[in-house]
Amino acid sequence: MARRYIQTTLTTVYAALLYGFIFLPVGVLVLFSFQDSRLPIMPFKGPTLKWYEAVLADSRLIESMVNSLIVAVSSSLLSVVLGFLAAYALARFYLPGKGWQRALLTAPLTVSYLIIALGLMILFNALGVSRSLWTIGVGHVVINTPLCFAIIYSQMGDHQINIERAARDLGATEWQTLLLITAPMMLPSILASFFLAMTFSWDEFIIAFLLSRFDVTLPVEIWGLLRSGLSPKTNAAGSLVFLISIGLLILAELMVFRRMKKT
Repeated sequence: MARRYIQTTLTTVYAALLYGFIFLPVGVLVLFSFQDSRLPIMPFKGPTLKWYEAVLADSRLIESMVNSLIVAVSSSLLSVVLGFLAAYALARFYLPGKGWQRALLTAPLTVSYLIIALGLMILFNALGVSRSLWTIGVGHVVINTPLCFAIIYSQMGDHQINIERAARDLGATEWQTLLLITAPMMLPSILASFFLAMTFSWDEFIIAFLLSRFDVTLPVEIWGLLRSGLSPKTNAAGSLVFLISIGLLILAELMVFRRMKKT
């Protein structure tokens, strides 16, 4: 009994230290976003909401936030579609070099975002494509498609093949089977990959910085604020990014697990 109590206590302490190490920087960021003075340093003075009001009144920050949402939603949708089609093809059809194709599709997951951004920037310059939100979206599709493919492909099991065959035997075409049978069965993994890709795209900085020019996303705009020094306003903007990211993850958890319970 005493041994079990000690194990439980040690596990609890270890979990508390682990989560504290992970979330302490975020907690400090959020705390000093309510700082009443102009510098986010000790001692803490507040709380106040004036820095959040300043963020919401800043047209550049609001515009960059809208840009981030546009890029995140559009690039995540395209990444999910491409990842789903690639997963379906490699899981359901015999293709030459299937193992090599899987490795090639997931290879960008092991490559630094900086290398991908530099390669895309050189490619766009060679093609004469000006940097904009579209180029940022292309960069996010490049990094998120392998992620969506890996999530969806891992859930395409052999137990679903008989259902797809039954649909074909009843007269369904290949596209009808794909859209009306396979996609609904894979909806939990599709939703999970979409929200995860959207979270990554929402707060991604390196690709957005190198592939943008005048229209920038929120992380790039926050970086511009940091160049002028620390400020609780910057903390407030960063806190909003964190809260939206957490909100997306919670929404994904609720939608995916609710779908799994229904099935």
